Amino acid sequence: MKLYFAPDTCSLSPHIVLRELGLPFELVKVDNKTKKTTDGRDFLAINTKGYVAALQLDNGAVLTEGPAIVQYLADLKPEAGLAPPNGSWERVRLQEALNFISSEIHAGMGPLFNAAIPVEVKTIFKDKLVKRLKQIDAALAQQDYLLGAQFSVADAYLFTVLRWTGFFSIDFAQWPAIAGYMERISSRGSVKAALEAEALV
Repeated sequence: MKLYFAPDTCSLSPHIVLRELGLPFELVKVDNKTKKTTDGRDFLAINTKGYVAALQLDNGAVLTEGPAIVQYLADLKPEAGLAPPNGSWERVRLQEALNFISSEIHAGMGPLFNAAIPVEVKTIFKDKLVKRLKQIDAALAQQDYLLGAQFSVADAYLFTVLRWTGFFSIDFAQWPAIAGYMERISSRGSVKAALEAEALV
C-alpha cells in the first residue's frame, strides 16, 4: 500500500493507524501547492480531488477520505481492536464520532486557515469551534478515549485535527481533559513514529 500524505494535514490520521496496525506501507509525500509527489508524479492523476490523504492499494485502487480510509485499515486487522465490528452498535458510535470530527472540528477549522476571510468572520467560526471543544472536553473527562477505555481510529483522527489549534493560539489549558488526552495520544509509539517520519517533531 501507498499512503499519499502532506505534513500537518489530516493524512497523519491514517498514517498513525497504519503504524498502530503494523501494516506494510510506503509513504509518498505530496506538495499541496504544486500537486506533485516527491517522485515527480501528478497527484491529480492519483486523486482527482487533489488533496490528501489517499491510500493506493496493491491492486491499484485508490481510496480517499480519511474516515473511510481508517475504517478500511482497521478492518484489515480486526484483532487489533481499532474499530468495533461492522454492523455492531459500537461501530455506529465510531462512525458518529468520525462524522462529528469531520464536520465540526476538521471542517470547522478550515475557514481559520483562509487568509482571505476577515478576522471578524473567523471569530464566529472560532467561537463555534470552542463550543465543540468544550463538548469534547466534557466527554473525555469521563473516559480516556473517545469511545471509552480503548484507543480507536477516531482518536487518531481527533488527535490529528486538534494539533492544528496551535496555529490559532487556542490553548488547551482551559480544557484539562483534552490536554491530558493529547499527552496520552502523543506518548503512543505509533504517533511518535508517524510524526518523526513526517518530520513533524
